[in-house]
Amino acid sequence: MSKPRIVIIGASSAIAEHCARLWVRAAVELILVGRDLVRVSRVAADLRVRSPHSTVTALEASFNDPGAIARLASALTAERPVDVVLIAHGSLPVQKDCESDLSMACDALEVNGVSPVLFAEAFAGVMETRGKGTLAVIGSVAGDRGRKTNYVYGAAKGMVERYVQGLQHRLANSAVKVVLIKPGPTATPMTSHLPQHGLAPVEQAARRIVEAIAQGQPVVYAPVKWWLIMMVIRHLPRAIFNKLNI
Repeated sequence: MSKPRIVIIGASSAIAEHCARLWVRAAVELILVGRDLVRVSRVAADLRVRSPHSTVTALEASFNDPGAIARLASALTAERPVDVVLIAHGSLPVQKDCESDLSMACDALEVNGVSPVLFAEAFAGVMETRGKGTLAVIGSVAGDRGRKTNYVYGAAKGMVERYVQGLQHRLANSAVKVVLIKPGPTATPMTSHLPQHGLAPVEQAARRIVEAIAQGQPVVYAPVKWWLIMMVIRHLPRAIFNKLNI
């Protein structure tokens, strides 16, 4: 039997790397895609040491060029199908910087919203034609309700959520699974500028993500406690919500 074939977009992110470490506990074929080939190659080298029986390839790609994204998806699926695609890239902008610099706001919306959606759309069509596969997209609890401390980032992640909901509706009668992952604040380099108290260990988030992908869960919060936290935040009356400093 052939090895499961997994593509990770944004493979040098901490969460993606820890997901890959879990996957290579078995023999798999991993294709790691990133914007910086040096960083992705470093991750690939580590994974090869951890799992000599796995095949690990590192690729560099443009993340903001629709044509390049389409060509990448086509090239990776031309000869052999992929079983899992994890779209994991993003950045955490400083909200105040986005308010004062529209170019930073634009970049934040593109890298956290538009780019993941384009990658998902590029692979979704291939999986739909094949009639199987799992497409997982990392969103965020920040997309559940706009808050003054991160609403530009939250808007991008809210866009990802609405897109995934529509894609799930489109593929509801197929065998293709679409998984939306909503991590809460996680201890990664992306959150290094934030207070570290209360941040979830990245290993814990990765385990939750890999399990959800294996089960094909439509929506998963990582850690699971964020489902309850965000349910409360989503349903707070506006008059109460507007008094909160969150």
